[in-house]
Amino acid sequence: MLFSELPSPCYVVDEDLVEKNLEVLKGVMDRTGARILLAQKAFSMYALYPLIGKYLCGATASGLYEARLCAEEMAGPAAEQGRVLENHIFSPAYRSEDFGEVLKYCDHIVFNSWRQLERFGPRAREAGKSIGLRINPECSTQEGHAIYDPCASGSRLGVTKASFEAGWEANFGARRFAQKEEGAQGQFESRRTLPLMPDGLHFHTLCEQDADALEKTLEAVEEKFGRYLPHMKWINFGGGHHITRRGYDIPRLERCIRRMQEKYGLTVYLEPGEAVALNAGYLIASVLETLHNGMDIAILDASAACHMPDVLEMPYRPPLQGSGLPGEKPYTCRLGGPTCLAGDIIGDYSFSAPLKEGDRLIFEDMAIYSMVKNNTFNGMPLPAIAVRRKDGECVVLKKFGYQDFKGRL
Repeated sequence: MLFSELPSPCYVVDEDLVEKNLEVLKGVMDRTGARILLAQKAFSMYALYPLIGKYLCGATASGLYEARLCAEEMAGPAAEQGRVLENHIFSPAYRSEDFGEVLKYCDHIVFNSWRQLERFGPRAREAGKSIGLRINPECSTQEGHAIYDPCASGSRLGVTKASFEAGWEANFGARRFAQKEEGAQGQFESRRTLPLMPDGLHFHTLCEQDADALEKTLEAVEEKFGRYLPHMKWINFGGGHHITRRGYDIPRLERCIRRMQEKYGLTVYLEPGEAVALNAGYLIASVLETLHNGMDIAILDASAACHMPDVLEMPYRPPLQGSGLPGEKPYTCRLGGPTCLAGDIIGDYSFSAPLKEGDRLIFEDMAIYSMVKNNTFNGMPLPAIAVRRKDGECVVLKKFGYQDFKGRL
């Protein structure tokens, strides 16, 4: 069907725009040898996993279900074609009853503490998995988004320098630093005799940021954990890298990657989520009613609270085709959702003409953190999910109804 024929509300992901993002990411991999993974927490539209798997090295999960999704919809189909993709996972804490399945699906398992590594690491190592430890470089680069800052005071995410040193000493002892001078063979031999030594270190401190924030974070990582890096096989820079955003400093990113490769001999991983589908999706919505209370207001069939939660959580004002800032165009209107939540407000926009019942609006950059975070508060129907193919044809992949709401309760 045509774009104009899609139902409302409806998420639409543009296959061609996703592929353009993937080409940028593959360029970084080709030039540096880094390995880039899809962070499914931002974008889990598995209908496009075969396409993503052609460009990236696999995916990373924040829990068992995401790990299974990668195994079934990306890694599995790739293996049938003779291609090997990686399936990574990190969780602040693993459930013992789930860990057997984690081992079934994942090849890289990152732990959040020495205690978690000591508890589950032997099973992972026995199963032939690569194990890692998440570190907290205690270097905040966030501005105004404390909820997304893993380096904030009291953070539960990652091992600080003090905790890392205590855990290293307890497990391996200071004498292990002597291996540092023996060369690669000596390091390998020491790893074989220490089954709980992590293979790599992982940090994730960025959120929608440029490479300058990564560069600053890497300086903190080297300052606090540099003496341990020669003992590792890999380092994971985590996510939050806006690599596909216009103006992103890709040369600086590549310098950061090469620095870890050349100085420490490490394999470098990155796991962006947003960068894979940035500016590649839309949310179609329709005007249900208009009213006036000190300003013009339009009630839509799409909800900020239910269908685009990051609008309230970040908060931010999503781009809207054909609109301007308040006062920029002749008619300014506040757009809100149909729920009972007074704060279910998408934002204030201006238009060339007043909005009227039945008008269709197209919000942009709605592929990320939308389908993965939406909800049915107030019994709101979930938007349909569609893809726009490269030839322009639109296909509705999924529609939701009453049973989808009822089945969750």
